[in-house]
Amino acid sequence: MIVATYYVAGGARFGALLGAGLAKRRGGRAADLLHYAAVLAIIFALAGLFLSVVLGRGVAG
Repeated sequence: MIVATYYVAGGARFGALLGAGLAKRRGGRAADLLHYAAVLAIIFALAGLFLSVVLGRGVAG
């Protein structure tokens, strides 16, 4: 089930980029960029995890 990890890693990467971009657009400092990136990376990684579970259950059963 190696494909499932791509959803989690891709979601984390997308969330980190989105969070850093959002903080930068709002005029945040380095700590703000890191904070937004971390929070959105976690959120999107969890969304990717749920997506991989749903797709895994659909394929398996």
